Amino acid sequence: MSDKIRWGLIGLGLISRKFANGLAFVPDAEIYAVASRSQEKADAFGAEFGATKCYGSYEDLAKDPDVDVAYIGTPHNYHLAHTLLCLNAGRNVLCEKPFAVNAGEAKVMIDCAREKNLFLMDAFWTRFFPAMAKLRELLAEKIIGDVMLVQADFGGRSPVLPEKRHFNPDLAGGALLDVGSYCLQFASMIYGKQPLDIVSQVAIGETGVDELSVVVCKYSDYEMATLTSAIRLGTPQEARIMGSKGYIAIPDFWHPSEFTVVLSGQEPETTGFEYEGEGFHFEAIEVGNCIRAGLTESEIYPLDETLAIMETLDRIRADWGLRYPFET
Repeated sequence: MSDKIRWGLIGLGLISRKFANGLAFVPDAEIYAVASRSQEKADAFGAEFGATKCYGSYEDLAKDPDVDVAYIGTPHNYHLAHTLLCLNAGRNVLCEKPFAVNAGEAKVMIDCAREKNLFLMDAFWTRFFPAMAKLRELLAEKIIGDVMLVQADFGGRSPVLPEKRHFNPDLAGGALLDVGSYCLQFASMIYGKQPLDIVSQVAIGETGVDELSVVVCKYSDYEMATLTSAIRLGTPQEARIMGSKGYIAIPDFWHPSEFTVVLSGQEPETTGFEYEGEGFHFEAIEVGNCIRAGLTESEIYPLDETLAIMETLDRIRADWGLRYPFET
């Protein structure tokens, strides 16, 4: 391996652009290769970010032995195929969230990575922010006592464009897999397990995808969560962790820069965390650290948890009777 982790980016849309911008804040990383289905787009993107190789096919990037790790930034209904493409070619992989469309796909991806002894991680950038690392420390110290309730909402109002990703069932659209997965991942981080019981309400829109839902999860008698996701409704995008001694409020919990601890009988205390860029570099740093250490998955966000979350998402969609046209 060279002095720098050489990244290859597959799919050059908005999320890959954000990730590429984030890599500028990782000293030991470089954008070595980029790939698009269009050679022209690959050349333009590569010129902008200083890539050494610009490929007009994903297959060519996957076969490049100088790519240390591939970032999959394509729409999530393609994550299975593109992750397997890279793993089978011997590349480590960071796959954008949601990791897959369902647990069956996720298991195939994970099994392939383990069989080939390659690194694989779900790119849930939220888990790697400094605020989240500090939050986990405080919860381990039981700063707010026993956690009994988690609340998280993530909603934004998007224009109804049936051909676009959010509202297109052929592209695994809807709120749950997109923004709702943030809420479920957050609750999973707090409780360290998946819910025993789930009840929910959903609004399925005219294009056949979930546009608004409220999910109530029960992890034990005194461990619950209420999770809201929407693509037709703007919400505060906040999270609260409530315990027997107080609570922690996290604005913009999916890319946090601060949180406030409120303990009974005490003044609220807000802690801020300054960082460069949007924060995509934190997950890239974790990937680089793991690869250099010879690890095939992250201890902060292990693959078994990724699979368990996908299974919970499947349970919720099954209750709604929501299946995508390509699911068998």
